[in-house]
Amino acid sequence: MPKIGVILSGCGVKDGSEIHEATLLLLAIDKAGAQAACFAPNKEQAEVVDHVSGRTVRERRNVLVESARLARGEIRDLSEAKVSELDAVILPGGFGAAKNLSSFAEEGAQCQVDPEVARVLRGMRQAGKPIGAACIAPVVLARLFAGDKPLVTIGSDQATARAIESMGARHENAPVTGVVVDPQLRLATTPCYMLATRISQVAEGMDALVKAVLEMAAATAKK
Repeated sequence: MPKIGVILSGCGVKDGSEIHEATLLLLAIDKAGAQAACFAPNKEQAEVVDHVSGRTVRERRNVLVESARLARGEIRDLSEAKVSELDAVILPGGFGAAKNLSSFAEEGAQCQVDPEVARVLRGMRQAGKPIGAACIAPVVLARLFAGDKPLVTIGSDQATARAIESMGARHENAPVTGVVVDPQLRLATTPCYMLATRISQVAEGMDALVKAVLEMAAATAKK
């Protein structure tokens, strides 16, 4: 059974992982006959947002602890993740990808990627194992693999697309449930809530993303 690492970034669209995306990703992995292994960085969130008012609040929360809510407690510190145990890795979206997994929300194209996220994703790349990302999370791949000119999508938001291209990556517009694959770097990305207006669209996009990632993982395993 293929094992897919899921890197979470907290719990809640405005300061962590987008809950619908994370849940539907886990469902898509299970429906595809694969196993999900959840991880998150063990560090303080960049900020905490009141999801009713949308305002930042003076409160501290831990990314790993908050992510455990989504994983029903079945989660490990990302520092424990080993490339050898995984067949693929997928990052759901939510602003946590741009605030906790990277600093894209604050620094845009000049952002930095969390060291443990970078370690795992670079290790997967070096091992020729596929990586998937949804919603805003492809900016992490754009920044990390900029030197290889990765092909990704966040849908059709022009400002974000320009930031991705200014990093050295390539952006391809895609419809809400579409998946863009970079066969050379073994990357697959989909827009989800960058474009979605219905949860069913997110579900369809996640199913397609997982399918693309597993197809690449199967090809890798045959080598």
